[in-house]
Amino acid sequence: MQRLTHSSTALAVRGQLTIHSAPSALRSHIDWAITDLLGASALCQWTPQMLKAGTYKCSISWRDRQGVAAAVASALRSWHYLYFEVQEDTNDGGELFRFTPELGIHRAITDLTGAVLLNQHQVESVLSQSFDEESIRNGIALIIGNDWENELERFRGVNHQELSHLRAI
Repeated sequence: MQRLTHSSTALAVRGQLTIHSAPSALRSHIDWAITDLLGASALCQWTPQMLKAGTYKCSISWRDRQGVAAAVASALRSWHYLYFEVQEDTNDGGELFRFTPELGIHRAITDLTGAVLLNQHQVESVLSQSFDEESIRNGIALIIGNDWENELERFRGVNHQELSHLRAI
């Protein structure tokens, strides 16, 4: 059943979903999943993704309850061919979810600027499993999601090129 209104009056959480690439055949399924989680007003305005032929992209912003980004990421990760990221921001930080078919899902806690934060447990885990500088660097890179960042950056670059072209017109 489709949610028509927000379930909470305290909408202190801001969210942003960016689907960088989705096959055309999945668009309606994605729309249904997003509408089910975010309400009837959350509709993707799909545009062609120039980087991957036959795929589309969209971006949605919302204000809702905490935890919606995790629910959106969980719903979308079941479709293997997507590239997406979901950011949720509160007054004291947030969460970032990134997904690529090759790497799977990555979750990170972020500060107010969107930078990924490391907690004590994560640092101690890397240090206990690492015996040289390179393995420490690799462990930290995994925690902060460098591989996901590098994979999704090419899609962000296409978006910036399109904006630059529009501004030049």
